[in-house]
Amino acid sequence: MYNQTFSWKKFNENPIVGIVRGMNTPKVLDIIPTYLDSGFFTLEITMNSPNVLETIKTIADSFPELNLGAGTVCNMDDLKKALDVGSQFIVTPIIDERVIKHCVANKIPIFPGGYTPTEIYKAWNLGADAVKIFPATQLGLQFIKDIQGPLSEIKLLPTGGVSKDNIDDFFQLGCVGVGMGSSLFDKQIIEKGDKKELEKHFNQIKNASKKK
Repeated sequence: MYNQTFSWKKFNENPIVGIVRGMNTPKVLDIIPTYLDSGFFTLEITMNSPNVLETIKTIADSFPELNLGAGTVCNMDDLKKALDVGSQFIVTPIIDERVIKHCVANKIPIFPGGYTPTEIYKAWNLGADAVKIFPATQLGLQFIKDIQGPLSEIKLLPTGGVSKDNIDDFFQLGCVGVGMGSSLFDKQIIEKGDKKELEKHFNQIKNASKKK
């Protein structure tokens, strides 16, 4: 039904994965135009959000230019539901070998969650496109730097606690991307419905990730 594929070109242009959790369909649809206009291309909707399948399907129909994915995918049942409504990439908080292997076999980008060196290596060895380091700020920048010593070939995507103030630190360490939830989708700004303020907020984060 859905034949749009994940664009690595768009991801690499702005490697921030925006994570939407707990937001209803109308609210998500309302912020996407500003998200796109601000130069963001990759959006993850977590499977524990209300009416998540309706949300993903509606976004897939309305915004084919987005890299649209499902997050908090924990098993094959979640995976099938997410793919059936148009998800182009998959993010997991854990390692489920069947989910990873299915995505790899079908060329669906997969970012599984890992916390320890063993989990990170296992996820990568199963074919992950990048390993989601979660929660990133609990482990810290030094942990990521240390991991890159023996596991330098593994692409890392820190998630959890990434903010405007520390995002560039992760990129300077060579991380392939980051995941951002509440720090990107600021609840107070979104509740006010001020699109100009939201666009300014998005641009501040995007610009913060490009410091040299």
